[in-house]
Amino acid sequence: MPSVISNHREWATLDLIRAAGVGRLDPIIRDFLEGGSGSEVTLRRNVAMFDTIGFAPAVMSGRAFPSLSTTFLGIDLALPILTAPFGADRLFHDDGQKAVVRAAQQFGLASIAPEASSFSLEDLSTAAPRAAVLGQFHPMGSEQNFVTMLHRYEAAGYRALCLTLDCPTPGWREHNLRNDYVITEDVVGGNYPAGSEGAMHEALGQLYLHDEPIWSWAQLGALMSETSLPWIAKGVLTSLDARRAIEAGASAVYVSNHGGRQLDGVPSSIESLPAIAQELAGEFPILLDSGIRRGSDIVKAISLGATAVVIGRLAAYGLAADGQPGVERVFDLLKRELQTVLQLLGRGDISELTPDAVIRLGGIA
Repeated sequence: MPSVISNHREWATLDLIRAAGVGRLDPIIRDFLEGGSGSEVTLRRNVAMFDTIGFAPAVMSGRAFPSLSTTFLGIDLALPILTAPFGADRLFHDDGQKAVVRAAQQFGLASIAPEASSFSLEDLSTAAPRAAVLGQFHPMGSEQNFVTMLHRYEAAGYRALCLTLDCPTPGWREHNLRNDYVITEDVVGGNYPAGSEGAMHEALGQLYLHDEPIWSWAQLGALMSETSLPWIAKGVLTSLDARRAIEAGASAVYVSNHGGRQLDGVPSSIESLPAIAQELAGEFPILLDSGIRRGSDIVKAISLGATAVVIGRLAAYGLAADGQPGVERVFDLLKRELQTVLQLLGRGDISELTPDAVIRLGGIA
């Protein structure tokens, strides 16, 4: 695994990488990246609730340098990190998700390739075949288009599928409304050639037909019988939906509120995690995103039941800052902080993180 060292102060911390990244973006694109839905209550809460969780260190543990590796659905990860399936990626850098998956491959990580990417799923698999191993798409619209995407991921060698369940229609994103901003096909149509069926419907995340019936768990489960690949239910926030996902055939649950970009007013992901972890009782792996801003947040999430976390905005900030090197620097800083926190907690392995590693500090100040 490479160690990315920079002589520039702008790369010293994740906050400085964010500042460098957003500073390079057009203000409208910056708003698109950083904004949430509604009054942005959930967007703020995603980050704030991590601050209500503290640590219970074990001093004088005598533990060796900690191991950070884990596995997820049989996929080896050098760090408990995947990159999120954020689309419209060329808005942040010309190399978009190609830079993200290449950076992930350099660090022994995995990426979730998005349906609404600027590049095709085949392009991303070719760019980084050891990292672009999970594919994301939406269970909505035409069943034929859905099955076609499913088989494309199979043919390209992907090892698992991630189904985004919380986007039957876009969230109420007022930054975009104020800016009169609508995503265009050129930045999200990598998987749909211009003019093809589904191009402006299932990939854009902006022009969904609001009068379509929303799919049911039974419909989704039946269609997923078309593949032997394991699949992940993304967008789960309750123990009831976690159980429904497993009953529909999911192999893993992905706790997410879409980074506060869909339904405003739902709990933060980290608040939702403990009940879901209790419901699944260690029988199924759990991913978590929304609100991860530093290595210590990753430790908190794993302590409370996540198998690994998924980073979206952090990866996008690194991408905007300097393409692949910027994303690699994000990974490097997360790795270093993870090592530091685990050592201070007296844990010699990421697998030793359990709820007794954390304590509740209180509500949001």
